[in-house]
Amino acid sequence: MSAPLESALETLLFVADGPTVLDRLARALDLDRPATEALLAQLASTYQSRGVRLQRKGDSVQLVSAPESADYVERFLGLTGASKLPPAALETLAIVAYRQPVTRSQIEAVRGVNADYAIRALLARSLIQEVGRLETVGRPILFGTTYEFLQYFGLERLEHLPTLPEALIAMAEMREAASSEPSPSL
Repeated sequence: MSAPLESALETLLFVADGPTVLDRLARALDLDRPATEALLAQLASTYQSRGVRLQRKGDSVQLVSAPESADYVERFLGLTGASKLPPAALETLAIVAYRQPVTRSQIEAVRGVNADYAIRALLARSLIQEVGRLETVGRPILFGTTYEFLQYFGLERLEHLPTLPEALIAMAEMREAASSEPSPSL
């Protein structure tokens, strides 16, 4: 790809007020999707040694600060450690991140406790969002992660989540299976 196109793509991402759909970038650059993908990959490679990163979620992309610069950004913006998540919210967020889309009852089946407070806290911080409704009785809300989630954890895309240990996966599946078994009659 030519340098003027890479520069134009960088400019579009810089002026965008948030995540931008790949097809919109392709139209603005008068490129097809594969060429735009290649240009994004080239730009992402350039950014690996810089203070910004390309962050992707599905078909959307945006510029974000590099996670290794987080301490400087927090100090510059006057942010404190008060923005840390409590353990219950982190546990709930991990379930959403690894199992999304997921309902509140599915989260509670894995955690073994009520998740209302943790879900409200994560929604308030825009770390999770409603991504749809389950096609079943009551049409429960499905939750998924947001761009803010990726930024909070310094991830460029969901595929960069660390792999869960097998023992942890097995334990969660056992807890979920136990919570879905009918209660014994007295």
